[in-house]
Amino acid sequence: MSFAYNSLTFVKNQYKMHSKKAPWYFLFLLIIAGEAVFVLPFVLARVFRPTVLDVFNLDNLQLGICFSVYGIVALFSYVFGGPLADKYPPRKLIAISLWTTSLGGICYATFPDYNTLKVLYGYWGFTTIFLFWAPMIKAARIWGGTRSQGKAFGFLDGGRGLVGALFGSIGLLVFVWMIPSQIETLDTNASRVAFRKVILASASLVGIIGLLVWNFLKLKSKNTATVLEKIDILQIRTVLRLPSVWLLMLIILCAYVCYKITDVFSLYAKDVMGYNQIEAAQIGTLLLFMRPIIGVVIGLFADRFQLVKSLIVGFVISLLGALLFATGMITDASTSLFFISIAIVATGVYAIRSLYFAVMENGQIPIVLTGTAVGLISLIGFTPDIFAGPFIGIMLENNPGIVGHQHVFWMLVGFSFVGGIVSVLYYWMFGRSTKNNTRINN
Repeated sequence: MSFAYNSLTFVKNQYKMHSKKAPWYFLFLLIIAGEAVFVLPFVLARVFRPTVLDVFNLDNLQLGICFSVYGIVALFSYVFGGPLADKYPPRKLIAISLWTTSLGGICYATFPDYNTLKVLYGYWGFTTIFLFWAPMIKAARIWGGTRSQGKAFGFLDGGRGLVGALFGSIGLLVFVWMIPSQIETLDTNASRVAFRKVILASASLVGIIGLLVWNFLKLKSKNTATVLEKIDILQIRTVLRLPSVWLLMLIILCAYVCYKITDVFSLYAKDVMGYNQIEAAQIGTLLLFMRPIIGVVIGLFADRFQLVKSLIVGFVISLLGALLFATGMITDASTSLFFISIAIVATGVYAIRSLYFAVMENGQIPIVLTGTAVGLISLIGFTPDIFAGPFIGIMLENNPGIVGHQHVFWMLVGFSFVGGIVSVLYYWMFGRSTKNNTRINN
């Protein structure tokens, strides 16, 4: 009893210190850094998936295993990196993460063999998570204060989507500029020359963004109370006693599987719709541009409504869009329906991404323990980095064409359904009354 009382008193006292938002440029730097760090391991593969498979001589399963290696390393990085975000300021941790990730791009641009590529993805699993993920989420909570969490995370995810789209667009322009005029005659060597330029340009931009973060992502003195003087087991035990933490683990797990499945849209365009590499990459880039639009809309309106209700609606929309693909309705004869269905799935998935950390405020998770909470939540929530890639790869390789893609989208249907159910439970426990948002302050 004394331990529980002391823990609650500790988090109440620390939480009272969290009141004012950091300036707008603080969020802007978080936005560009928040997506830039994932460009090399994920954004390029999402936009250029057919090209990546070609130039690295991979199949879908092998690429999925690379993602799994990333996920395994990230799993430990979430846990051990989370408490660091409660001890050290975000500026230093995020900048170092960006620089070390950028260095990996040099290796990536040499088109290493499969085994080396797995090691590289393991390296990225450390550099992009250990010093980056929890500091980014905590910094966004600091900016949002106690009343603008929807805006903070909606703008963060939407802005990250815009940065990813811009990276994808720049990469696509570089790629098109470097290839022969006849795309139909494009061979692997020509693709490698063009894609190497894309990789090196991306790595350089990531390094430059690290410099900007180091110099300008600074918290003013009124915000320094959000940093602990020391790290100890008390903060982990306190966080694990919060029911909202366990529910968010499941919600984010389901949401992240949904997000990982959106990686196949460019491949669907090639395998089912009959598009070439450039057209398929354009589909991936178009999808990236939808993310900032949805994120900004969520950011502008989410705080006026109940955040958890909006999370439930996002899962429902994702499920409905997934059913259109899973039932085989989308073929090369239904181009308009293809784009409409992409829009439906993207709306649901990106809305969920914008909200699942925003509801931490509803769940009474103290700001000073955000890093530890994010680390523990992510331990389960982001395990799809381990299993989603291989599962998707197996389904696509064992069932070529539209059938394999249908199996993938039935997977999206299932996880959208489960995520919606857990979100309803979260709403029942924490989201029905605005009193939950302020209870810990009193």
